[in-house]
Amino acid sequence: MNRKVTVVGGAGNVGATVARGVSDKQLADVVVIDIADKKAAGVALDMLEACPIRGSDSRIMGTGDYAESANSDLVVVTSGMPRKPGMSRDDLLTVNYKIMQQVTEQVVRYSPDC
Repeated sequence: MNRKVTVVGGAGNVGATVARGVSDKQLADVVVIDIADKKAAGVALDMLEACPIRGSDSRIMGTGDYAESANSDLVVVTSGMPRKPGMSRDDLLTVNYKIMQQVTEQVVRYSPDC
């Protein structure tokens, strides 16, 4: 495959579902990035090993290193912190805004044309 899709937050339920959908339809090779890098690697390995059964030849890798996402054609961001008990919506917005800032800086650094 020539296209590359990166899913940031890909070790979570939403991100893993997006990554699997892209690989199942053979839309692109997939890079799963997550702050939980070992979990991202495990999720990606599970998907990769299932590709032949699903008839997909997509390559899938998981990491915590944004350098692996270099030159992605598309980056899907599913990262974020869930709301905790007692946390206001404003507090949640502040936390997730900081996460999005950090993610965006890395995405622009490695895939400025996506």
